[in-house]
Amino acid sequence: FGAVGTMMSFFTISLAAIAIFSRMNIGTLDVSDFLAIGAIFSATDSVCTLQVLNQDETPFLYSLVFGEGVVNDATSVVLFNALQNFDPNQIDAIVILKFLGNFCYLFVSSTFLGVFTGLLSAYVIKKLYIGRHSTDREVALVMLMAYLSYMLAELLDLSGILTVFFCGIVMSHYTWHNVTESSRVTTKHAFATLSFIAETFLFLYVGMDALDIEKWKFASDSPGKSIGISSILLGLVLVGRAAFVFSLSFLSNLTKKTELEKISWRQQIVIWWAGLMRGAVSIALAYNKFTRSGHTQLHGNAI
Repeated sequence: FGAVGTMMSFFTISLAAIAIFSRMNIGTLDVSDFLAIGAIFSATDSVCTLQVLNQDETPFLYSLVFGEGVVNDATSVVLFNALQNFDPNQIDAIVILKFLGNFCYLFVSSTFLGVFTGLLSAYVIKKLYIGRHSTDREVALVMLMAYLSYMLAELLDLSGILTVFFCGIVMSHYTWHNVTESSRVTTKHAFATLSFIAETFLFLYVGMDALDIEKWKFASDSPGKSIGISSILLGLVLVGRAAFVFSLSFLSNLTKKTELEKISWRQQIVIWWAGLMRGAVSIALAYNKFTRSGHTQLHGNAI
């Protein structure tokens, strides 16, 4: 559901947006903007659903939703970055192959860089005996090595979020067992605190941005069009989500021998509904694409 599903959702939303919005007078948006919209709205946020699901009662469903959610965000960012070098005015087989090649390069390179940095952090902490019994140094090394993976990815023009994701996976399997128990507790609470602060800042920023006078001026000029575009985007998200959840679930069930291993119809509905929310990744990509220095200058971008 992660990478393949995100690609299917991206193509569904992008192609439908090109077919529908290109016929509507919504400003100076071109094909590259519609493709960016597909990448933005293919990023899901399953945090709310995971808060409702019980991992002990529904472990299979929980693992599907969680695994798809974490890979989905990273894939969406890689897609968005690959689109930055895509020229929509010269679309042919070679250009499409270059785009797919650029996507695969970003995905694979970011993955290997994250794995390498994670293994490097485990080696450094295990062999750096000078800080072996120092909680402060161990926690600092864990944080700095995780941040190093992001910095290296940005320096090499790769995907920072995908690199950090795989670096975190490797660190949880290797680095985590090379630190003391006190360092584990401290690191766990430190990252939980940072995560809470980041989420609070994000909610405040989005709430304050909803009061942006510039956007309300653009929307007030054509409220019917704004509502119509929002409704169309909501419908595209629903269709794009259903396009891959039910089809991939059907293909997955064909490979299963017992009914217990198959994804039931009720579970497919939950997976489909769990990915309808859009979170921090979509917001960040939208700001990156359609704003300049925090300001919306064009009518189409505001809508």
